[in-house]
Amino acid sequence: MDLLVGRIPFLVCAPFFHGFLGREREFPQVRFVDGAPSVHNKGLREGTIHLSPASSITFAQKPGAFVLSPKFCTSCSFEVRSVKLFSRFPIENLGDKTVRLTSQSRTSVALLKILLCERYRVHVEYVDGLAADPTDDACLLIGDLALEESEKHRFPFSYDLGTLWQDWQGMPFVFGAWIIEKSALKPEIRPILDTYLQETEKSVEAFRADPATALDRWISRFPMNLDKKSVLDYYKIIDYHFTDERKKSLEVFFGYAAKLGLIEKAPPLEFL
Repeated sequence: MDLLVGRIPFLVCAPFFHGFLGREREFPQVRFVDGAPSVHNKGLREGTIHLSPASSITFAQKPGAFVLSPKFCTSCSFEVRSVKLFSRFPIENLGDKTVRLTSQSRTSVALLKILLCERYRVHVEYVDGLAADPTDDACLLIGDLALEESEKHRFPFSYDLGTLWQDWQGMPFVFGAWIIEKSALKPEIRPILDTYLQETEKSVEAFRADPATALDRWISRFPMNLDKKSVLDYYKIIDYHFTDERKKSLEVFFGYAAKLGLIEKAPPLEFL
């Protein structure tokens, strides 16, 4: 039986996966499925993949179906840079304006709604859309699209959602977590899962030790439209350790999401 891993071809996830590139034959029972966070969120809920560094809110959308890796997450202290609101108006003046939402990440969408409602107390109209349009009142972008838009300077205001959360709650925000569908815990597949997660830890460590070489390996498979120096600077502020503080932050986020009806209830965190 194969272990089906949702691989996200975004720069933010490169440390998790670069170590496997060119070594696929060493892991014959691991099959990578490429897609955006939204694709893997759906795959986890429907049971078509076993695990992925998915949007953290996915864990709360099907209570009891998943466990979390206790070691890995995608977080930051203050700026994350790849989850940003671009706006033609100051954020506190967005009342009754239109905000275009990315379809790639439910966590980032939920975080923005929580911030606008609970922190800034503004009511906005939300519309769906992947790409930014300079005529939008405001738009939310994630991943490489957010990094690229920052380089274009087309909006007079931009807000890093990780910074807004940390300023408000005093804790780093957890955008993604390694979510594991419980079918991967069956005896016939658990050893493959354990080995894969051990190799993922080595991949992250190798990336930290030599990010320039690791990034070259990554972009040879997944090209980017950014200069290498900017990307290497970006990795200096991303942290992949799932600390106790970050676990607490995730619980607080789930509490607000439940309050606003974005999830049915805030589930207890359950770990591998």
